[in-house]
Amino acid sequence: MSQNIRIERWSGKALEKYIPDLARLRIEVFHDFPYLYDGDFEYEKRYLQTYINCPDSVIVLAFDGDKIIGASTAIPLKYETDEVKKPFVEKGYNVDEVFYCGESVLNKNYRGLGIGVKFFEQREAHAADLGGFKHVCFCCVERPADHPRRPTDYVPLDKFWNKRGYVKHPELQTTYSWKDLDDDAETPKLMTFWLKHDS
Repeated sequence: MSQNIRIERWSGKALEKYIPDLARLRIEVFHDFPYLYDGDFEYEKRYLQTYINCPDSVIVLAFDGDKIIGASTAIPLKYETDEVKKPFVEKGYNVDEVFYCGESVLNKNYRGLGIGVKFFEQREAHAADLGGFKHVCFCCVERPADHPRRPTDYVPLDKFWNKRGYVKHPELQTTYSWKDLDDDAETPKLMTFWLKHDS
């Protein structure tokens, strides 16, 4: 990793100044497959405000000098929306014991340098500092193998996530809605959770 790149954990109001940069980065990264997100800058700013307002949340920032090149969000599941909590409640999990990793976004020019590993390490470290969690989770979108926008060289991140200790749980699913590229309206997308259990 370049000596100019640094990874830092941030929480609370100190993040306010970075919201525009983070919103733009999220739109840029989620434009690509598998999310194909037709980004909304104002929505992104509102979404990120959730993490600023919650005292137990964290955003892990990756800097190259003074420039933000990546970010990764996480928050105790109990503070998430009902659509995120519902599958865990239905399967008998105690939401107070689950730590939810939101999204990781990273500029294309900085991938393959180990920053994604650092994102997971820092979010898990934050959960450990808070204490009381038995599970760390995240969710990802399900796209068909024959999706017309799937790049021929696309490689799912399953092996990377398995190596970090996460296991896919098809019984834990929810839906998020957003507007795909070239679509006229939002449509629901199936999301599947991956879990890592406290050893």
